[in-house]
Amino acid sequence: MASHRRPKQPSRTRINVLTATAAAAVAVTSQTAQAAPSKPSLDEVKSKVDKLYEEAEKATEKYNGAKEKQEKLQKEISDLQDTVARGQGELNGMRDHLGSMATAQYRTGGVDPSIQLFLSSDPDDYLDKAATLDQLSSKQSDALEKIQDKQRSLEQRRTEARTKLEDLAETRKELGKKKDRIQGKLSDARDLLNTLTAEQREAMQRAEAAATADVDLGSALPASQRAGAALSAAQGKIGSPYVWGATGPSSFDCSGLTSWAYAQAGVSLPRTSQSQASAGARVSADNLEPGDLVLYYSDLHHIGLYAGNGQVLHAPKPGSSVQYTSLNSMPFMYGVRVG
Repeated sequence: MASHRRPKQPSRTRINVLTATAAAAVAVTSQTAQAAPSKPSLDEVKSKVDKLYEEAEKATEKYNGAKEKQEKLQKEISDLQDTVARGQGELNGMRDHLGSMATAQYRTGGVDPSIQLFLSSDPDDYLDKAATLDQLSSKQSDALEKIQDKQRSLEQRRTEARTKLEDLAETRKELGKKKDRIQGKLSDARDLLNTLTAEQREAMQRAEAAATADVDLGSALPASQRAGAALSAAQGKIGSPYVWGATGPSSFDCSGLTSWAYAQAGVSLPRTSQSQASAGARVSADNLEPGDLVLYYSDLHHIGLYAGNGQVLHAPKPGSSVQYTSLNSMPFMYGVRVG
């Protein structure tokens, strides 16, 4: 007969091990799901992008300063090279003149003066010539001294030009590094923006447009006629794109807009926001008038034009355009009334 044995039941120990293993597997799966990176929200992306744009703008103002230095050095070098070229021409002429005098002296001074006087058939004529010869020697001495002075002056100019050329080479290297830094920040910002959906990007654009719509500038008068002309020129550029390093007339960065606007009013401002901060008298927020410059952040890396009624006209950041914003939308430092 066949044996009908009951199947062996698993021991309590085995059941406990299996249960613990299953529980551990469930826990690991749960932790893995929780560890999966979640997609950043619109606000998180916007905050990170704004930070990158701010860092890019800091680098842009430093780039602008280095570029301004480069242009100044190039002009100084060109002027020095022109001065050296003219000076060398003058030096060559002085040497030729000295050579002519030396030739004339040689022709008349080849014999001892006392013998020439003794042999001369006309002693009075010889004495006249001797006086002329003395004058010629004196002129030679003066000419030699002038030549030596000119040589020293030219060598100083050449040394100055060489120093400036070395400085220019370093400035160009510095420009390249700053440009790479700016482009790196902008590239990171673009990568972040590309993580947004089309709907999220549209929401950002609508929010920016709403912030600049229906701006009430009040009825305050400009600080001066020139300030009014500068503000009016900038208002004519509302909607022009922000481009780092641009000074108009079709695109601008922040200090590019303010310097261009005041140039239309006949006022020359320095290139960078930090330099423009010294272009006039400081003004507190309570005393701002339309056309005053408005400086932001502790390092003064952003600047705009006060437009009135708590509004500022500025070129804000890449991907945006010249527009109005609230005076308090950024860390305000002080205003500047251009003299």
